Amino acid sequence: MIPGIQQLAYILATVLFIFSLHWMNDPKTARRSVMAGAVAMLVAILATWIDPHIIHHGWIILAIVIGFVVGVPLSRVPLTAVPQRTALSHAFGGAAAGLVGTAKYFLWLGEGPENLTTFRMIAIIAEIILGYLTFTGSLMAAGKLQEVRWIPQRPVVYPFQNVINIGLLVVAIVLGALLVMYPAEPWSGMAFLAIIGLSLIFGVLFIIPIGGADMPTVISILNSYAGLSAVAMGFVLDNKLLIIAGALDGSSGLILSIIMCKAMNRSFVNVLFGAFGQVKAAVAKGEQKVYKQESIEGAVQFLEQANSVVIIPGYGMAVAQAQHRTRELYDQLTKRGITVKFAIHPVAGRMPGHMNVLLAEADIPYSALVEIDEINADMPQCDVALVVGANDVVNPAARHDKSTPIYGMPIIDADRAKMVLAIKRSKNPGFAGIDNELYFKDNTWMLFGDAKAVIGDLAKQLSGGGMGH
Repeated sequence: MIPGIQQLAYILATVLFIFSLHWMNDPKTARRSVMAGAVAMLVAILATWIDPHIIHHGWIILAIVIGFVVGVPLSRVPLTAVPQRTALSHAFGGAAAGLVGTAKYFLWLGEGPENLTTFRMIAIIAEIILGYLTFTGSLMAAGKLQEVRWIPQRPVVYPFQNVINIGLLVVAIVLGALLVMYPAEPWSGMAFLAIIGLSLIFGVLFIIPIGGADMPTVISILNSYAGLSAVAMGFVLDNKLLIIAGALDGSSGLILSIIMCKAMNRSFVNVLFGAFGQVKAAVAKGEQKVYKQESIEGAVQFLEQANSVVIIPGYGMAVAQAQHRTRELYDQLTKRGITVKFAIHPVAGRMPGHMNVLLAEADIPYSALVEIDEINADMPQCDVALVVGANDVVNPAARHDKSTPIYGMPIIDADRAKMVLAIKRSKNPGFAGIDNELYFKDNTWMLFGDAKAVIGDLAKQLSGGGMGH
């Protein structure tokens, strides 16, 4: 009976995994999606655990306890830390796949070379290469996102970088091909360990030339790699559900990566090898660029006199955790009959959907969130564009300056609004390492400071009355 129960449980888990992905398409069903995924994983674990061949239950219970001890604190992170938390999850998944592949290889090698069939060896080699490069690559991505001191935030480039990176991967693949043909030779164990070492190194070198602006795409790619390593692990363990779950994870990560690249009008090759985010030396010009600053009181007057306001959130809003203050400002403006919309750029922030998640946490109506294509048509009629910590996604240089790394990237046309109020922590450039032309436009006024404090002051001033509307 147990095999029949297992298969039925695996079918149920598969259905739940599929619905979990489907429900993630809409914020209204996102919570249901998370619950469906968690239940599916629980069903999968329990269905696998009841297999009579599993006898070391104590080790499994110990692993689960350790997982809870580590996982529960990691789940209690602010939304600003969710991208690096996601990267850590990918690292754990990659490490698990790599360790399982390593254990299986040496176990089967000890039991007899006949166990190391061509199919098994191909699956193991794919598993360890993808698993270990995902492990170190995800750790590096998490470190960049967390701004760990000893991990450079900007891209690190050096001569022949791409040749070296691709060369490491090619050597690992060649060694893997040799192991597939000769899995039990005296040198096979050392070759296997060499593949692990090359994969770990490649994961680090794969991430260091990539800047923060590309992190949303990189996280999606790493998600895809983690899924593919799980597929290979499913073949190694002969577990159909693991193959299905890994394929869903890998394909969804790949699709999301393609969407993110399209949003930046860039190719996979450019993201992975373009060193996007290098700080470019400023070109000396005849006149010094000057910001025009505005006071809170002046900004409030502009907002009170507006008929339509478009709020453009970015990573600065996430860092300041200003989403709840933004909701207060939204309420104060709409009370005056002002039409308020939120312009959502798909790569704003540091993970796909970052701004949507933040605004949903503050209970801002989803109907007020407008995607880039739709909102750009309305920008010339917008009275005030309020930029909250966004930078590269509103930089007009993307439309005309071929020398910038963001050239060709679709942007929100904030500069075409009648007036722009830009909230920014400092005068430093964004992730792309270039100045934002928007901030020097005649119709732009700067509000320097922490986004949470500035928006809180705006909302407070509006709630206290004023000119009215």
